[in-house]
Amino acid sequence: MSHTTELPTLVAFVTSFFVVLGAGIALIGSAGLLRFKTFYERVHAPTLGTTLGTGLVLIASTVMFSALELRATLHEFLVAIFTIVTTPVTFVLLVRAALHRDSAEGHDPTVEKN
Repeated sequence: MSHTTELPTLVAFVTSFFVVLGAGIALIGSAGLLRFKTFYERVHAPTLGTTLGTGLVLIASTVMFSALELRATLHEFLVAIFTIVTTPVTFVLLVRAALHRDSAEGHDPTVEKN
């Protein structure tokens, strides 16, 4: 069962724009994971990429399925809320655990290692 013949051209362009933009931002976040050197720098880029990239892909999904079903879809809003809430909380917990570990080992996280 294919809905491609029923999807208006404008909706297809808007959907593809948001999907490509969201995937690009997630890719930039992944590149930041490889580029940065310390744990504290590495954890920041994927967190932002995940939150914004997932949000844009969910916007695309909402636009497409709302146009196909002719009603607002709430599934994407629930996924977006859970992503927006859980990703920053996970970020904070990881950084606090790393700070605790570094302070217990006597390392100063503000000093960059060569």
